[in-house]
Amino acid sequence: MKKRVYLAGPEVFLRDAEAVFRAKREICRRFGFEGVSPLESHLDSAPIALENLGRRISRSNERCMRSCDLAIANLTPFRSPSVDPGTAYELGFMRAMGKPVLGYTNVGGSLLDRTARCFAGGLRPRAPGQGMEDPDGLLVEDFDLIDNLMIDGAILAGGFQVVVIQAPPDERYSCLEGFEQCVRQAALAPFEPRPAPKGLKARSVPGK
Repeated sequence: MKKRVYLAGPEVFLRDAEAVFRAKREICRRFGFEGVSPLESHLDSAPIALENLGRRISRSNERCMRSCDLAIANLTPFRSPSVDPGTAYELGFMRAMGKPVLGYTNVGGSLLDRTARCFAGGLRPRAPGQGMEDPDGLLVEDFDLIDNLMIDGAILAGGFQVVVIQAPPDERYSCLEGFEQCVRQAALAPFEPRPAPKGLKARSVPGK
């Protein structure tokens, strides 16, 4: 049976999201995996009031992740210097279930550099040896990693490398070179899906 790959990332917000996910699924197929898009988890849902739609999508995506063996995430900065928050949650969710997570970004540079560019006046140093802070006086993380240490740490803990591609601006969220490199890493990894830690097993949710 093919291992199922959860395709995490901000592609869900693209105008051509379905086309991008089709391309990702085809790459997965070529390497012997089954790619699973978050869109697939709720496309067939019956109409529902808007105030309940977000909650239903969240539940559906969690069911979808439980059915997958690993996740590959697009970590390209999204509306900030860092990864899309939904994608960060999904990586943590899969990691907590003991499932491998891989990731790539189409924007290079460190988190510190990207954060500095968010402020007109840049960052300012604290006392010598205490790092840099933003205009609100908050310390900016700087561990020479691609993103927040919990993001990089989750991927590195599985023996994988975060793939960094400097894609053209108009392909920031659609370039799949890094994604394919992640799939190659997964195809070469001798991992076996591990059972979820006690308390994280699939269970019924009221209202389903």
